Parts: sequence; structure tokens; C-alpha cells
Amino acid sequence: MTRYSSTTVLALFFTFMVSGATLVHAQPPDATPAQPPAAAATPPADDDDDAKLRPIEPDFSLINLPTTLPLPVHAGNFHLTHRFNENLRADSFGTMASNLFGLDEGATIQFEYRFGLMKHVELIASRTNVDRDIQLGTKYDAFHQSASMPIGLSPLFSVEGGNNFKERYEPAVGAVLSHGFDDRAAVYATPVFVHNTLPGTGVMENTFYVGLGTRVKLIPTLYVVVEGSPRISGYTPGTAEFAFSLEKRVGAHVFAVTFANTSATTYGQIARGGNPESLYLGFNLARKFF
Repeated sequence: MTRYSSTTVLALFFTFMVSGATLVHAQPPDATPAQPPAAAATPPADDDDDAKLRPIEPDFSLINLPTTLPLPVHAGNFHLTHRFNENLRADSFGTMASNLFGLDEGATIQFEYRFGLMKHVELIASRTNVDRDIQLGTKYDAFHQSASMPIGLSPLFSVEGGNNFKERYEPAVGAVLSHGFDDRAAVYATPVFVHNTLPGTGVMENTFYVGLGTRVKLIPTLYVVVEGSPRISGYTPGTAEFAFSLEKRVGAHVFAVTFANTSATTYGQIARGGNPESLYLGFNLARKFF
């Protein structure tokens, strides 16, 4: 596992907060749009503008589960997840404090980048240092919540493979359904079917789970996020994944301090569940490029 000193992690966090505080989102919610010239093309309807700021949906993920946030054409988004390896429920407070609550115990890390291929279609690639797992996928934002549509819907598909996508393949198919409550809160349901959730054993198993989550705005740009992924059928070891976080949006950045019972981030890893009697500190960091 990759190991980071507490000084390094705290320095990265301080740099993010100081530099991010000077950023201004490309399209702040109170900006007055310029009037287009008479000959200009008709701009998209507000509900179908993928680049507009959606205050209750600031990121493409809750903690580990996806959201219905759309990505504009040819835009990008970088996402980093970091889960420290110390089980906070297993050690004494003195031990946790001496390890700075897991920062000295190595970490599970995932890098993800997504790209807007065409209107409402995203290509997504990620890599985690667990089994050198690479996940390749796509998400289609079929429709968004609007005055005439009470929910958003985004079907998704992915394939992940171990050893740098050379073996132990796990395809997944699912969808994200969302509903927002007047920019105060949003709720999500994410049914996902994963094939071959016991890879590398010669035993073929499948898992169907339904991720459930919510993001609640405490004050402008500060949120609390909760999610869980109960397994409905198939291979269901351990206990269901759950996580919660405190999340801050600064311009085009989103930073979250997370707590979870697993280091899982891919669909296949989530299908295999979390660890009983476990809790791990971590963080998510995202940056939009539009």
C-alpha cells in the first residue's frame, strides 16, 4: 500500500483550501447572463444546460456512489478518493491519536477522470491501487429533474479488471435515479447488477444491490452526505457498504472528509460489501474542468 505522512496530507489539504478559496465558479448562481445577439443560436433550456451550476448536486459522486450530475460536451472532471487503512473501531483512542487517526497507516487510493463525449454521454476511467484495478465505463444522462419531470435518470455501464485490466473482469450495469428538494437536499437510488463478484476463484457469482444516498445542504457550499448499498440478492459477504461525509464546494473544487466501513470505490468492490465492525477515515477531492 502507498504510505503518506500526516504532514504531507495536511499540507495538501491546506494548499487546497487556501488556493481554492480564491476560485470563482465559471457560472455562479447569481451571475446575470449576457443577452445574446439577435442572430445567435437559441441557447439551451435551463433544465437542459449541462454546464449550469446545480447547488444541491455539486459532484459526480456522493461518496462512492454516482449521481445524475451531467457533464458538458468535451468537458472533464478529475476525482481522487483516499481511504486510510487504520480501522478506527479496532484501536484505542491513544493508538489512533499516535497514528493521527490513520494518516500514518497507508491508504487505498483511486484516481478517476471522466470526459463529456457528446451531449449527456460521459466516458469514465479509474484506477485503484487495490489489485491495480482499472474500471472503464460510461453514463448516459437520459433526463434531468425539471418542472415537468420529477426525477433524474442516468443509466450506467462499466467493466473493471484486475492487474491493470488484464484479468478478473467484472461487468456492471445499473442506473441512478435522483430527486432534489428546492436546492436543500437530494436523494438517490442506484440499482446495480454486477457479474462475477468472486473473481479469480473459478466460482461464478453475481450480486444485485441498490445504493441509497442523500446530500443535504447545511449552508451554501457546505453539505452532509450519507450513503449505503444493501445487497438484494446473489453473493453477499460481510456487511453492506455504508459511508458518510462532510463536504465543501469551493468554486470548481469539491472536498469531502469521509468515514466508511470499506475502502471500496468501484461497483464490483461495493458489491462485495464492507467490513463488519470497521470504520475508516478518508477524503474525496474533485475538480471540474468547465
